[in-house]
Amino acid sequence: MPAFYHHPQALVESSDIGEGTRIWAFAHVMKGARIGANCNLGDHSFVESRVVLGNNVTVKNGVAIYDGVVAEDNVFIGPNAVFTNDRNPRAEIKKTADQAVPTRLREGATICANATVVCGVTVGRYAFVGAGAVVTRDVPDYALMVGVPARLAGYMCECGEKLSASRACTCGRRYQPQGNGLARADQDPPASSPALL
Repeated sequence: MPAFYHHPQALVESSDIGEGTRIWAFAHVMKGARIGANCNLGDHSFVESRVVLGNNVTVKNGVAIYDGVVAEDNVFIGPNAVFTNDRNPRAEIKKTADQAVPTRLREGATICANATVVCGVTVGRYAFVGAGAVVTRDVPDYALMVGVPARLAGYMCECGEKLSASRACTCGRRYQPQGNGLARADQDPPASSPALL
């Protein structure tokens, strides 16, 4: 008996699925996909063979996640979000899974409804991609990205609230500049992310 739940009308071909994960009706998880514990895959979601989802990842209805996408722990992917894995597709040119262009969603990132993430980018830790945005380049940690193409519109707290100009949140978390993004100022730097292949 598997330690995860899948709806009778889901097609689950992978056995590499963590405890407590739920896979709902008409979802398709291909053989070889790796899905962590306590994930939730909504109706009509699709997970291709070389996808890795960390723990506690939410994939809402109608999302197709193709080879080359890695989502670290606590990532949220909203309904009908779009991912690509080929920069220059042609119907008559067949490419192998090894030719997929990788995309990484770092820990805690949010991809809102109908957003598009073009392959080859990294969406930073706790970054927030707004509904309908089109991400064409790397997104800094904690960045709020909106528009087409997506542009920086501020920064977001881990709790999901937009940060004030002082980079402090009403929840008590504080942030400071680090590289192109932010880092928590009220705690030690995060440990290295787990090595997800």
